[in-house]
Amino acid sequence: MGLFDKLRAELIDIIEWLDDSRTTLVWRFPRYQNEIKNGAQLIVRPGQIAVFVYRGQIADVFEPGNYQLKSENLPILGTLLGWKYGFNSPFRSEVYFVSTRQITDLKWGTQNPVMLRDPEFGPIRLRAFGTYALKAVDAKALLKELVGTDGEVEADEIGELLRSIIVSTMSTILGEQQIAALDLAANYRGMSETLRKAVQEQIDDEYGLAIPNLQIVNISFPEAVEKALDTRSSMGVIGDMNKFQQYKFGEAMGDAANNPNGGAGDGLGMGMGFAMASRFMGQPGYVAPGVAGGAPAAGGPPPLPGAVQWHVALNGQTMGPYTPAQVQQAIRTGQLNREALVWSAGMDQWQLAGQSPLASLFTVSPPPLPPTP
Repeated sequence: MGLFDKLRAELIDIIEWLDDSRTTLVWRFPRYQNEIKNGAQLIVRPGQIAVFVYRGQIADVFEPGNYQLKSENLPILGTLLGWKYGFNSPFRSEVYFVSTRQITDLKWGTQNPVMLRDPEFGPIRLRAFGTYALKAVDAKALLKELVGTDGEVEADEIGELLRSIIVSTMSTILGEQQIAALDLAANYRGMSETLRKAVQEQIDDEYGLAIPNLQIVNISFPEAVEKALDTRSSMGVIGDMNKFQQYKFGEAMGDAANNPNGGAGDGLGMGMGFAMASRFMGQPGYVAPGVAGGAPAAGGPPPLPGAVQWHVALNGQTMGPYTPAQVQQAIRTGQLNREALVWSAGMDQWQLAGQSPLASLFTVSPPPLPPTP
C-alpha cells in the first residue's frame, strides 16, 4: 500500500447510518482513530438526526439531508476547534445518529399488584399491562441524560425506566379517579390518554423523549375475586333462584331414582321430593327427610288447627307430617306411589297410599284399546 493509499484509508469521507433495526434509538458512527476528511459527505436519512460531539461537548446538529462538511455548516465545532479562517485539515469528532421514528409495540406492566380501595369490593389488588410507543424529540437532551458514552442504545435499555414511570403514574391515576373496579374496562380509552399525558410531562423536558401512543390493554383482578365475580354473574344469568333450585332438586331426584342401590335411592329421591314440595310450595309443614317425626320448616308457621296431616314411611323411618297440598305435589311428580305406606290422624293403622283416602289422587290409567276388526 502506498503512502497516499494509507492516508486515504485513515480518512473518513462518508458518514452515514444504514439502520436495519426497528428498536435502535441511538447509534455512534465507528470512527475509532480515523479522522474526518475536510469536505466529507454526511448523509442523514429521513427519521434520523446526526449530532457532532467534540471532547464531551455537543456541537452541531443536522436534520435529514446530504451535507458536505465545511466550516460554514460546522460553526459550533469550528469554534470548539479554534478555526479562525476556515479549516483545510482533517478533524476528529464523534458523530451520533439518533432515530426519530416511532418505536412501537413496547410493553409495560405491573410486576406487583396495586392495592386500592374499591367502593364496592373494599380493599382490592389490581394488575395492569399495556403497550406504548417511544420517539426521540430532543437529541441533545437524550445524549446528555441517557446515552453518555454508549456506542449503541436500544429502546429496551431505557424500557425499565419508562415502565417504572408508567406503573407509578398508573397507580396514582387509579387512586385519584376512584373508578369502580367493574367500570374500569369501560374507561380504558380515557384512562390511557390521561396516563400518556401524565407520563409525557415527566420525560419530555428531562429525557428528550415522547410517548406518542400508550394503551391500557387489561386491568385484572386477583384469582379469588375473579371467581367471586364469575359466581355473581352466574347467579345473575340464572335469574329466579327458587326455580333454579327446584330444577336442581328435580335432577338430583332423577339421579337418585336411577341409583342401583335400590331402597336407599328411593328413600333419598322421595325425601328430596317432599323437601322440594315443602320448600317451593310455601306451605307449612316439616322438611327433614330421613329424620323420624320430621322437623318444622325453617321460618315456617305451625300447621293450622284441625288441618289434615300425613305421614309417610320410607325404609323403616317416619317422615312428615305433610299437608295435603304437599302430598298431592309428591304424587304428581311421581315421588309418592300407590305402594308407599301412609298414615293420618283417624286411621287405625298404616295403609298403602293406593288403598287410603289418597287413592283418588292417583291417576287411573285407561284400559287398553279394543282390537281392531
